[in-house]
Amino acid sequence: MVIIRIFFILFFFQFNPIHSQKIKWLKFEEAIEKQKSNPKKIIMDLYTSWCGPCKVMDKKTFGNKDVANYINEFYYAVKFNAEGDEEINFFDQKFINTNYDPNKNGRNATHEFTKFLKVEGYPTIVFFSEEGDPIMPVTGFQNVHEIELYLKMIKQGDYIVFKTSKDFLKYKKFFHPKFKD
Repeated sequence: MVIIRIFFILFFFQFNPIHSQKIKWLKFEEAIEKQKSNPKKIIMDLYTSWCGPCKVMDKKTFGNKDVANYINEFYYAVKFNAEGDEEINFFDQKFINTNYDPNKNGRNATHEFTKFLKVEGYPTIVFFSEEGDPIMPVTGFQNVHEIELYLKMIKQGDYIVFKTSKDFLKYKKFFHPKFKD
């Protein structure tokens, strides 16, 4: 009888729809390597340890089951500390944070890769093509429905046909989000 109860409890939690899915975050080089055998676009979340909106976005947006499931299925997800000390090798170039201070709490020096990507604020999401080329950055907090628009637009390649900002605004106006908030 006890074994049946344990089995039921394990089964319930395994398939319970409120059980949240987590994003499978990778290092950037891992994502680039995975693209070689299974091409997918990359979504990179650039954050800092002191950024309040980054923490809220991590919890509320990236913690959303629909967002996590979509990202895990269609993207390689990378979380990158824009002021950290990780070494990045990208297109035969090495990026480091030469002024990183491990003893600092709060703000630190900006990573060279962050500068290379021309990140102007946090959080910023940068999308990369299946070949590893940067597509576009999205700066600022994005809620579930806002990020859904970008995830689907980038995945489907709809951004390629935009010639002006009006094209994007029209696309945005007629976009109907389906993710549960």
